[in-house]
Amino acid sequence: MAKRVLAIGIEPGSVDYSAFPQLTPELVRSYIEAQLLRLRDLGFEVTSCLIDLDATAEAGVAAALRDQHFDCIVIGAGLREPRERLVLFEKVLNLVHRLAPEAAICFNTNPADTVDAVRRWIEP
Repeated sequence: MAKRVLAIGIEPGSVDYSAFPQLTPELVRSYIEAQLLRLRDLGFEVTSCLIDLDATAEAGVAAALRDQHFDCIVIGAGLREPRERLVLFEKVLNLVHRLAPEAAICFNTNPADTVDAVRRWIEP
């Protein structure tokens, strides 16, 4: 049975890219999709959970966590930076801890190294 991965991140269209003019929502979305496809090609079952930066974020994460069992949950770098997202990051991390206590938790450093983050903790 393939290992299940939940990838939690910020919806690319919700991000202010003024500090990173080389990035666009489309480019970030393509990085995310490429990493999810790579994980699937390696034999993982992957669910994407892209959240907005509003009150619906927690509900979206909680719904994803309640729908299935996950072996690993990767939390995207966009939730950890900038500092203004610290409370949202803490809420997401605590939801994962409470609703998926047996899952490994990992963190990517950008949308292009999600596979490396997951493979540090589980294999398909």
